[in-house]
Amino acid sequence: MKKYSIATAIITVGLLFSCATNPLTGKKSLNFVSNSELFPSSFQQYGAFLKENKVISGTADAKRVENVGMKIKAAAEKYLNSIGQTEYLKDYRWEYKLVDSKDVNAWCMPGGKIVVYSGILPITKDDAGLATVMGHEVSHALANHGAQRMSAAQLQQIGAVGVSLATGNQSAEKQQMWQQYYGLGSEVGVMLPFSRSHESEADKIGLTLMAIAGYNPDQAIDFWQRMASKSGGESAPEFMSTHPSDATRIANLKALIPEAKAIAAKFGIIYK
Repeated sequence: MKKYSIATAIITVGLLFSCATNPLTGKKSLNFVSNSELFPSSFQQYGAFLKENKVISGTADAKRVENVGMKIKAAAEKYLNSIGQTEYLKDYRWEYKLVDSKDVNAWCMPGGKIVVYSGILPITKDDAGLATVMGHEVSHALANHGAQRMSAAQLQQIGAVGVSLATGNQSAEKQQMWQQYYGLGSEVGVMLPFSRSHESEADKIGLTLMAIAGYNPDQAIDFWQRMASKSGGESAPEFMSTHPSDATRIANLKALIPEAKAIAAKFGIIYK
């Protein structure tokens, strides 16, 4: 146990002095990186990505991506204003782009920079499916998951230095063994569960945003079932994955739908 004492102490101190409550999750979150540091880099990377990839514009699909994105943005503003977070989005610079790619994917960079790959559109099928995807990705940005992952990676690296210090008087073989143990343990025991928790948080927030935006959250289940069919059940075991399994995700969403509908009802949007 002494082998990890320094690493554990460093990580514990980092956790104690870098946690703040996120208004969207209501949880304390690990974050060493401020938006003022993160956003300029994010915007620059987004611009570079768009220059290096084929952006689809002027088509019906491109307009759908922008329209749904604007509704999700408006829903986020409504929700945040309702909980007294009127300044939360002041530094966001929203942008919604459809990119020509066979990849079944979409993402949102910190600060509201969104890309939807054309390869996911056959699975989204309609505006509700697209809202499920975009609501989820926007939620990652709103919950500062990018900054949290960067912070966690920094702590993981610091922990590795701690292990190196704690085992410095041992043979090279034993030092390597302890580093491997630490790497595997921190990845499977900390980093992967951390990532899966982010996915679940984004699912919950995204479900609420799509409901406030006027899309029935029941249809999120339809989308994720289509995604599950697309994958054919071929995926890594959940404990080795950055994402919850399809079955876990769908079960969680079903349990969250009543809450999303109840929140939407506060804005005058009623679903059966």
